[in-house]
Amino acid sequence: MPNLISKFGIVFYKDFIFLAPIVMKNTLLIFFLLVSGYMSAQDMVSGTVMNAANDKPIENVHIVNLNQVKGAVTDENGEFELQATVNDTLYFSYLGFRSIRVRVTNDWLKYGNVKVKMTELGFALEEVTVNTVKLTGYLEIDAKNIPIYDNYRYSISGLNSGYEGGDSSPNAVTKAIRSLSNPADLVYNIFGTRPRQMKKLRQMKKDDNIRSLLRNKFDRETLMALLQVNRAEIDEILNNCNYSQDFMKTANDLQILDAINSCYEEYKVLQKN
Repeated sequence: MPNLISKFGIVFYKDFIFLAPIVMKNTLLIFFLLVSGYMSAQDMVSGTVMNAANDKPIENVHIVNLNQVKGAVTDENGEFELQATVNDTLYFSYLGFRSIRVRVTNDWLKYGNVKVKMTELGFALEEVTVNTVKLTGYLEIDAKNIPIYDNYRYSISGLNSGYEGGDSSPNAVTKAIRSLSNPADLVYNIFGTRPRQMKKLRQMKKDDNIRSLLRNKFDRETLMALLQVNRAEIDEILNNCNYSQDFMKTANDLQILDAINSCYEEYKVLQKN
C-alpha cells in the first residue's frame, strides 16, 4: 500500500511536470493572440497633406475616418496621425480645396507616412445684392415693413448662433409623428434602411475633431459622406421634422447634425411604441 501511494505520488508529480509547460505554452499563445489582435485593431496611419499645385503642406485639414468615425487635424507641417485599419476610408476636407477620399492599404500601414495631395478649387465671384429694410422713423409704418419670422430657436452650448427646434404648433407635432411612423414615407425609409449609418450620429457628436470640423462647415459634404445620404435626403429629413427653410439654409453642419440626431431619436421612440 505505501508503495502504491508512493508510486501514485511520483506519477502525479511527473504528470504535473509534464503538463505544466503545455498549459503555460497555450496560455502564452492565447495572450499573444489577444494582444496582437488588440494592437492590429489600434493601428495608426500617418501622412502629410500637401497642395497639389506647389507641394506645400496644408495646415488645419480635417481628416475623418468614415468607418470608425474618428477625426484628426493636420499640424503646421501638414502632418497627421489617425486610428485606422486596412480598407478604412479617410475623408480629407479643407476650405477652398476639393474634398477627397483615400483608402487605407497594407502598404500604408507597413511603410508609414504617405503624402496626400489636394487640389485647390476655382471660384467665380458673382454679384451679390443685399436688400435692407428701410426705416422711416415712424413706428406704425416701420412695424409693417420689418419681416417677422416665426421660427422657434434656442441656444446650444458652444455655438454662437441660435438653434432651431422646429415648429412647436400642434399641427407640426402631428405632422412629424405621422412622417416618422409612416412606412411609406421617405424619412422612414432613410432611417429604417440605414441603421448602421444612423448609429454614427452619437459617435460624431462625441469626437471633438469632427465637431470642430462641422461647426465651421455649411456644405453638408462631411455629413453626406459619413451618413451615406445625399443633400436632398438631408433636406427631406429636416423638412419632415418641421425645420424651417431659413434654418436649412443658414445652419452650420454641426447644427444640422444635432437636428438629424434629434429627429432620429424621435423615430426610434415611435418604433418602440
